[in-house]
Amino acid sequence: MAKYELPALPYSIEALEPSIDAMTMEIHHSRHHAGYVNNLNNAVGGSELEKSTIEEILKNISKHPTAVRNNGGGHYNHSLFWQVMKKNGGGTPKTELLKVIESNFGSFDSFKEKFSNAATTRFGSGWAWLVVNEGKLLVGSTPNQDNPLMDLSDVKGLPILGLDVWEHAYYLKYQNKRGDYISAWWNVVNWDAVTEKYFEALK
Repeated sequence: MAKYELPALPYSIEALEPSIDAMTMEIHHSRHHAGYVNNLNNAVGGSELEKSTIEEILKNISKHPTAVRNNGGGHYNHSLFWQVMKKNGGGTPKTELLKVIESNFGSFDSFKEKFSNAATTRFGSGWAWLVVNEGKLLVGSTPNQDNPLMDLSDVKGLPILGLDVWEHAYYLKYQNKRGDYISAWWNVVNWDAVTEKYFEALK
């Protein structure tokens, strides 16, 4: 039996229209994410890693094969990505998280600008992140399917918001206009989920 499974989307594939089109969601979830899950199971099958959680594997990723790094990161990253979006999302957090963001970045707009810049300037494929590190919020980016849980990541912390800027995440609708995709994505951010992850990260 497979250790890791593809999580169901928490909404229909067309729910995030027009920001993210249904065809992109279908391909992204059922092919790309499913591929990472299948390849991860193959990579850890028969090894001691079968007994580890995905978080435990990622925290010591420098000790593991490249296939585990790429597919383990891909599975974790996408599992988070689906959770932090929703239909009719966007706006600002309506809880303590907004105050924390303003305290850490000066204003919510400054945070959005810094996060968007991290996503825009990530060369090639990768992710932009908002993480909790020792109680503070940090923004950064990682290449490929790396993430801030990994011991070799430049930005470290527990991710509470992530944005996929691989071309497969947006090319069908936006072609090479990554900036347009990033701007539209803010309209589907699920701040309730991000807030929940923030408070979990503080425990």
